[in-house]
Amino acid sequence: MDRWQEIFSEKKVRFIDQRIGELKVWESFAVDDALAESIHQGDSAPVVRVWTHPRSVVLGIADSRLPFLIDGARWLKTQGYQPVVRNSGGLAVALDEGVLNISLLINDQGSIGIHEGYEKMVRFMKALLADWTDQVEAFEVVGSYCPGDYDLSIGGKKFAGISQRRIRNGIAIQIYLSVTADHQARARLVREFYRIGIQGEETRFDYPEVDPNVMEALETILGVTITVDEVVEKLQGLLDSAGLAVEQDQLTASELKIFDKRRGLMLDRNQRALGDLFNQ
Repeated sequence: MDRWQEIFSEKKVRFIDQRIGELKVWESFAVDDALAESIHQGDSAPVVRVWTHPRSVVLGIADSRLPFLIDGARWLKTQGYQPVVRNSGGLAVALDEGVLNISLLINDQGSIGIHEGYEKMVRFMKALLADWTDQVEAFEVVGSYCPGDYDLSIGGKKFAGISQRRIRNGIAIQIYLSVTADHQARARLVREFYRIGIQGEETRFDYPEVDPNVMEALETILGVTITVDEVVEKLQGLLDSAGLAVEQDQLTASELKIFDKRRGLMLDRNQRALGDLFNQ
């Protein structure tokens, strides 16, 4: 058995496809919270959720403390990007239709540590991309935006980053996967946001000095045309090949109730941080 398959020890998984639709980017994090809580309560099997959104910059909690956050957020709006503040760790990430987000939602049964959670996503991503490359590495890519120990790169070029959120025994392991170009343009956008948001002020937190040259889209790195749809199809095939009982699904009635509560928390967080710049 390949080690990535251990993620789904129950042999059953819900697959939820929420690519671009009516869901707002800030609501996506409330969805993951609802699913994690449902898993914690024992009401749900593990979930694989895929989601994309139009041009947005998702800010981490630390970003909401930038000395000139509103200036930076206002500039993002002039560039056609919606700033939002998520409820998990990490720093600013640029999203658009060429960036695929994947959430693995599992029950840690009180035994899965933080690093093991990240490792599970790394193994899953290596299996997902195996037909395209076997050169994926996980380490912090200095100069990238939202840097972390589990940045995914090929030849030193970062194309994906992983975050994690825990609700009791429910874990949401989230990855953004920059599938199509121009990822360096996304990096330049985030670099300028930080320049405007900091304006030379001293800060308690060390924000990244973004170098677009260390970031690149997956299709550019590999020199082949890859679409978000193709990656999702590959993901579905991977789950099927593991002999899992895959259920195409959406949120249940009980999960929608949890979502409404979590959505309210996200709404309040963004209104407090961004004020009139937050677009519901």
